[in-house]
Amino acid sequence: MLCARIPGLTPAQRHMCGEMPDALIALGEGHQLGAQECQHQFRGHRWNCSEVWQRNVFAHVIPTASREAAYTYAIASAGAAYAVTAACARGNISTCGCDVRHKTAPVAEGAPEEPWKWGGCSADVDFGMRYARRFMDARELERDSRTLMNLHNNRAGRTLVKKMLRTDCKCHGVSGSCVMKTCWKSLPPFRLIGDKLMQKYQKAKTVQAVKGKRGLRLVISRKKHTGVARAPKPVLHWPKRMELIYLEASPNYCERSLQAGSQGTAGRICQHGGHGPQSCDLLCCGRGHNTQHIRVTKQCRCQFRWCCEVKCDECDESYEEFTCK
Repeated sequence: MLCARIPGLTPAQRHMCGEMPDALIALGEGHQLGAQECQHQFRGHRWNCSEVWQRNVFAHVIPTASREAAYTYAIASAGAAYAVTAACARGNISTCGCDVRHKTAPVAEGAPEEPWKWGGCSADVDFGMRYARRFMDARELERDSRTLMNLHNNRAGRTLVKKMLRTDCKCHGVSGSCVMKTCWKSLPPFRLIGDKLMQKYQKAKTVQAVKGKRGLRLVISRKKHTGVARAPKPVLHWPKRMELIYLEASPNYCERSLQAGSQGTAGRICQHGGHGPQSCDLLCCGRGHNTQHIRVTKQCRCQFRWCCEVKCDECDESYEEFTCK
């Protein structure tokens, strides 16, 4: 009954939900992680990721195959893999737990020089990646260029979680000495993953679909200059596994357009005289801005009086707020 009530699930996703409903709770947490991180990274931009996550929970989120769609799919996939891995380590999913392979693994690159051994509960990120792949990729039913783009960005997001695992250690010894260290693999703060994906978003590559012997493929087209007075010859390259890719140029996001996935910028708060994406000049797209004088009353000069009372004065505070027309 739980799985049947969740909107936006494909038949394959409903089947996975029935097999492992406790994992779906973790996926919901990962969905929230991705939503919050996307909105944090794009705060102040014309497209601020505000409406993307308010529709069906696990449905397609951006109609345009843009650079922003690439980030959205990657951060959603990363959030899913991250949350499932964390839930396994906490014992919240019955079919997974800690990664026991590190108990007998060789010394890792970058490990501490002092004597140490694997211990603790290493994050089972491989299980998280497998489950996230099965669930997130199950909605990509069409074998068209947009599906290939989404699958690529899904993989880039969840793979980044594994690449950013860190080694944590704890000292053991008498009186604070570090005779032996016990180390384990742990997840980094999700903000670091969001920051890294934002760097990849800024360097995302435009791709095009080509048909080959193995079916449809996405390639990066670059012009090769031959040194002669002829038109440059295009050279096709496969995108790298960890690159974010997109098919269409982004709209300007100035006006509201459901077809383009844009909510517009009218009514958004901007920074007058500022620089960067949140400045009124850029955010308002040349339409100008409204100025509102706001006056609020707040408690101030609070003092503690024995015993046991806090007495405050009331202070008036005035400021200006600028919103796009």
